Amino acid sequence: MSKIKRAIVSLSDKSNLKPLLNCLKKHSIEIISSGGTFKTIKNLKFKCQEVSNFTNFTEILDGRVKTLHPKIHAGILNKRNNKKHIKELKKNNFSNIDLVIVNFYPFEQTIKNTKNHQKIIENIDIGGPTMVRAAAKNYNDVTVITSTDQYDELIFELNKNNGTTSKKFREKMSKYAFTETSHYDSLISNYLNKTSNEIFPKKKIFNVNLIDKLRYGENPHQFSAIYSNSNSLNLIQIHGKQLSYNNFNDIFSALTISKSLQRNTGVVIVKHANPCGVSDIKDKLKCYKAALACDPVSAFGGVVSCNFNINSKMAIELNKTFLEVIIANGLNKDALKILKKKKNIRLIDANKYSLSEALKINSHESILLVQNEDKIKFKSKDFKIVSKTKPTNLQMKNLIFAFNVCRYVKSNAIVLAHKGATVGIGSGQPSRLDSCEIAINKMKRFVNPTDDIVAASDAFFPFVDGIEKLVQSGVSAVIQPAGSIRDKEIIKFANQTGTVLVFSKTRHFRH
Repeated sequence: MSKIKRAIVSLSDKSNLKPLLNCLKKHSIEIISSGGTFKTIKNLKFKCQEVSNFTNFTEILDGRVKTLHPKIHAGILNKRNNKKHIKELKKNNFSNIDLVIVNFYPFEQTIKNTKNHQKIIENIDIGGPTMVRAAAKNYNDVTVITSTDQYDELIFELNKNNGTTSKKFREKMSKYAFTETSHYDSLISNYLNKTSNEIFPKKKIFNVNLIDKLRYGENPHQFSAIYSNSNSLNLIQIHGKQLSYNNFNDIFSALTISKSLQRNTGVVIVKHANPCGVSDIKDKLKCYKAALACDPVSAFGGVVSCNFNINSKMAIELNKTFLEVIIANGLNKDALKILKKKKNIRLIDANKYSLSEALKINSHESILLVQNEDKIKFKSKDFKIVSKTKPTNLQMKNLIFAFNVCRYVKSNAIVLAHKGATVGIGSGQPSRLDSCEIAINKMKRFVNPTDDIVAASDAFFPFVDGIEKLVQSGVSAVIQPAGSIRDKEIIKFANQTGTVLVFSKTRHFRH
């Protein structure tokens, strides 16, 4: 490629511009610009020609049409080694544009900051993406830059190649450019689908940003990375080695449960994406100890999410168990000092993290299963007491707590609870009876309460044997969704044994 003679610069984000302008000046590259970018360049004391002067066409329609001009796009799109193209450019008195530096109107930021539809529509960039696509297509002859993050690399290229760029660099920037335009269009598409309540359009576009490439996936032979539809996870790692794929999987499982609890209350312990202990006792230390007591064996090497700020007393207690990750809504200085003594433990501040309404995606080969997340908020009207024996206020509170935890446990799921904490969890079994037996065995092994034990099931009992097993173990109250052809048999058994039985109106499978 010959030396770059002319650049068009059109920027929404005008940061870090001066070093780039100095480089363009150094290599005698003419600058064309318009609007706010033109004013910024002039204010920085650099020469710049206005687009309307270059095209000899005044911008119209309140600035909607300014770079959409044949002189601009012919200057970008022509093939420099094509005689016909060269002839046509000369005939029309058009000039080459060799460098396109553009970032788009802040559409993503706009939809976050306002609900004014007209304002949002006006922040759909047309001219910018059009120039970028043209330059990216013609990367053999034209360099395209779409982010301030690329300025340093461009400056290096220009200095290294005496005012031009390598084809390898141009091809790389072209790839980034098409990714950027695709991402930008997906934001617009998804916004418009949302405004019309189109959850599942004929073509679904997922707009996400790479957050980090991970060392490997679930296993060392698998590649992995983490993406987000924002530029960050709202999770701050303040100590420890790099997070792995499995760490993140457990972290999000833990946060999904802990953020469903009342803020500043609750501890969740997760292992292999399943909770092995949950408590919402108000006293922080008692809360953690109760969650740990549910299954201290599985908690070893697990992830703990504290839905509150961790103090030094809590830190001392946490340090007694080997943990991979500790999550909290902040950690005070004394707690950090204590926990940092273990150099490999990951400490995560999740104070700014909140559950979103994003869709849940499950993939198989090139096929995606998509649904909204199970985040229904339970209300008293969602439950129906169907037994003759009525629950006490404390029993009802524990039943709702157990049922909330139950929906985050892999199906078939059984959760046993006692005084605001889980005491037994049976998960992921093909048989609900097996899940009952696992939950009971863990309860008897680790906690073994003698009264006020409640049980929750994520779906109905297909047979009496499951609830019978629970009652025989000491369970006095059960909550489950209705819907079985044997519901009447289940109610009859509850009445015969004096067991509290509550039906929910919703099922909560989590496969």
